[in-house]
Amino acid sequence: MNKNIYILIGLVLAIGTLQAQDFKDYFVDKTLRIDYIFSGNAQKQSIAVDEFSQFPLWAGRRFHLSALPLKGNGQVEMKDAQTEKIIYKTSFSSLFQEWLTTDEALTTVRAFENTFLLPYPKQKATVTVSLFDNRGKSVATLTHNILPDDILIHQRGNSSLVPYKYLVQNGSSEECIDIAILAEGYTKEEMDLFYKDALSACESLFAHAPFNQLKNKFNVVAVASESKDSGVSIPGKNVWKNTAFNSHFNTFYSDRYLTTSSVKSIHNALSNIPYEHIIILANTEQYGGGGIYNAFTLTTAHHSSFKPVIVHEFGHSFAGLADEYYYEQDLFSDTYPFDVEPWEQNITTLVDFSKKWKDLLPIGTPIPTLPSQQQTYPLGVYEGGGYSFKGIYRSAPDCRMKTNAAPAFCPVCQRAITQMINFYTNK
Repeated sequence: MNKNIYILIGLVLAIGTLQAQDFKDYFVDKTLRIDYIFSGNAQKQSIAVDEFSQFPLWAGRRFHLSALPLKGNGQVEMKDAQTEKIIYKTSFSSLFQEWLTTDEALTTVRAFENTFLLPYPKQKATVTVSLFDNRGKSVATLTHNILPDDILIHQRGNSSLVPYKYLVQNGSSEECIDIAILAEGYTKEEMDLFYKDALSACESLFAHAPFNQLKNKFNVVAVASESKDSGVSIPGKNVWKNTAFNSHFNTFYSDRYLTTSSVKSIHNALSNIPYEHIIILANTEQYGGGGIYNAFTLTTAHHSSFKPVIVHEFGHSFAGLADEYYYEQDLFSDTYPFDVEPWEQNITTLVDFSKKWKDLLPIGTPIPTLPSQQQTYPLGVYEGGGYSFKGIYRSAPDCRMKTNAAPAFCPVCQRAITQMINFYTNK
């Protein structure tokens, strides 16, 4: 046997070894939930561990474990402690980082709950959490150890079962993306109404491309998380309610921004149920909502615009899509510097447009594309997006990520959503 044959055999064995390093090499079929506290102000931010928990099943992806679909505004990275090999990564955005752009953050220190789900490691691992500024640079980092046999890891999921019903069930958690729809501001007597609203939300989501063509990739479960009071808090009207997740309007003093900072309570309600992505329905007629990438969608359930809003907000939380609307009086938004390419796939500053939708444009499409040219170029590069009237561009005159009146996601958003679905389902 000559030297070249030995080399060939060695390469084959090496490739086989790499292919064999799958989920079961490093993880057991359980979830490691890590609760963090993000705190600070506009000048300085910090990260602290709050609590570790174990859930009885892992509902997340079992492939592309060390890859990221999007950079996000922050990342969580897990390494095997012995080999220092990256064995899992995920990215996210957070309400804390949004708050950092407010005037209050210039003078006040605040703290926010954040929860992340990771596959449960077989052996000692290290986890690093990083927060990025709006230029994509790391501004806060924490690295800590995980000992899988640590007696202080809270064992959850064997009691306090919250009632639930599956609305869509196409396969196991290994095969499908699991979405949990939770009730907020529904009393025990209103749960029939919640299940009706959850079904309406589900039908609205799967009425839109590409979700409608890829519905078989999803499971959707409605979770009857009970509240003491009916409705949700509206501080601007001096209305305060005792609800499952303490959600409220007037987030950052914006009338229609509906969010919650009680993140741990959301995940506590789901400890018995396989889930990856979260939609929370608020039992109110007040207009509003919010969606945070890889965190949650929270939206009103009884306003006339409920259906388009929930689809829009899920575009944020599931696919990391940016808002495409803008305000004509705002020539610059602090959210997106003009000399940095945003990580979201549906807006661009033209700094690195080749990585966005340039490949989808017909030959000869003017860049930028003028509003007067939209009949000729339904897909182009139109100025206005990401809250800025100037300097940020979107691909279409209208889109579900721009207005409630738009009947569909634009082709760029549809591709981004499809890519995310394929990432989670190993296609």
